[in-house]
Amino acid sequence: MADYSTRRTMMVDTQVRPSDVTKFPIIDAMLSVPRELYVPADKREAAYVGENLSLGGNRVVLEPRTFAKMLDALDIQPDEVVLDLGCGLGYSTAVLARIAEFVVAVEEDETRADEAQTALSENGVDNAAVTTGPLTEGAAKSGPYDVIIVEGAVEHLPPALLDQLQDGGRICVPFAEGALGTVRVGYKIDGRVNWRYSFNAGAPVLPGFEKHSAFTL
Repeated sequence: MADYSTRRTMMVDTQVRPSDVTKFPIIDAMLSVPRELYVPADKREAAYVGENLSLGGNRVVLEPRTFAKMLDALDIQPDEVVLDLGCGLGYSTAVLARIAEFVVAVEEDETRADEAQTALSENGVDNAAVTTGPLTEGAAKSGPYDVIIVEGAVEHLPPALLDQLQDGGRICVPFAEGALGTVRVGYKIDGRVNWRYSFNAGAPVLPGFEKHSAFTL
């Protein structure tokens, strides 16, 4: 039997804290959420390694460092509602749910969405809901959101997603630029989103967020 709680502590001590992520709610959430329960069963042994974990079809669970730094940059408050785009099997949602008031997660693949909802329910996460639909469309009917986080890289960000951000809200997105990839945080002020560089990290481009998708009908 693998000692996952030791691995979880190791993950935080060797991947998260050294990346200058020190906010207590983030550290506490990442120490508390059993990451191994939100990855494919055959990948549990690799749940705590410091790299993106493949879910298949260009989808990943973001590596702990990247995800923690995104949370750090967003500075989510306990009274905020978060849109988690591309929640996979629910790990990001479970962590966000410990920090925010409520999380609306979107997953394109129906089976994966069901698995995520089951895992969240079984682990007592009652302030999150998983919806099924195209990631590019978000979940407008539950918005607008204080925070939007995108669990994968984009080349083109659909304007419809920015419309779901509350004025004064933040969105964190890994952009597929160059070899490294660039994570930026957008701040919505008076209806416009102003982007700021946060850090470098790579991830596969999410299906539907490729450049040419802007021109398809």
